[in-house]
Amino acid sequence: MKKWMKPAGITTASVLAVSMLAAGCGKQDNQTAGSAAAPAPAAGGSNQAAATKPSGPPQKVKIMVGGLEKIIYLPAKLTESLGYFKDEGLDVELTSEAAGQNAEEALVAGQIDATVGFYDHTIDLQSKGKFLESVVQFEGVPGETLVVSNKLKDSVKTLADLKGKNIGVTGLGSSTNFLANYLVTKGGNTSKDYVPLAVGSGNTLIAAMQQGKVDLAVTTEPTVSMLKAKGIASTFVDMLSIEGTKQALGGTYPAACLYMRNDYVKGHPDITQKLANAFVKTLQYINTHSAEEIADKMPKEYYAGDKDMYVTALKASLPSFTKDGKMPADGPAKVLDVLTTFNPKLKDAKIDLSQTYTTQFVDKVK
Repeated sequence: MKKWMKPAGITTASVLAVSMLAAGCGKQDNQTAGSAAAPAPAAGGSNQAAATKPSGPPQKVKIMVGGLEKIIYLPAKLTESLGYFKDEGLDVELTSEAAGQNAEEALVAGQIDATVGFYDHTIDLQSKGKFLESVVQFEGVPGETLVVSNKLKDSVKTLADLKGKNIGVTGLGSSTNFLANYLVTKGGNTSKDYVPLAVGSGNTLIAAMQQGKVDLAVTTEPTVSMLKAKGIASTFVDMLSIEGTKQALGGTYPAACLYMRNDYVKGHPDITQKLANAFVKTLQYINTHSAEEIADKMPKEYYAGDKDMYVTALKASLPSFTKDGKMPADGPAKVLDVLTTFNPKLKDAKIDLSQTYTTQFVDKVK
């Protein structure tokens, strides 16, 4: 398995923080028509064959993750650590990108087989003629938090106060950018009434906030806990808990998932089923083990030098993971509703939500 390599100049203690913020995928650059995948069959799924016991040499699969160390994407590395890929006869190469939009671009271009990122981009890209679908849904909420610098927390009281502020996001066109757009719009402004700044994640985000370059930021655990521990920022909008997400977004918002090109799923039902088997088994593990037990299965560098903080952050995040990898029934429509709020063009795109996800593979997991 190919392991994620630290960028030069980054210490072990800061590895986790360096790629913590990216919330999925998302650069909205135009892709060539030849890169677009053909749509899958209707009813939210693709044809598949029944899973079989591993036989012959392992089948190679390349999966890119929008930040392997992020707790929202925990199932990727945990599945590898538990040996569930190998149990399915898969030779999975996991690679990490601090900015999730890079993973999305690689998937659309056919350079990788699957991406672990946010579901919302399957909708956004369909409006551009590119068809991707969530195969295993990891979480029913974003797992994100809009944090505000402690220097400004007394003056930022409502969403209306986001007007004119610099808000840190992983990258322009990322899911963190989508969420920031929505929250600003919900406050009675438009997505043009604030400045989204691509500040990366982890240490780069923390430095940007310390230096006053960003006033708020959309980020994940354990970066949120790190910011609070350093006295730099506080929670302004909670999209980590189910209750907080419903209050902020008006319902569930399925986010982290394994998504693939529809044509790949249709052409490789055996590999897709094996991936579903492995990931659902991991989700079941997450739902039946403690945060301490799960943390022990993760690389030590993911703790960012503070295992207790990592366990605490992990404990707060565990309720957001699904138990069976299935898409929440009301999830796709809510995500489309949120995206349409700040992107009216989606109203005319005639999005077919049934082609943005499938439960056919997770339904067959024993």
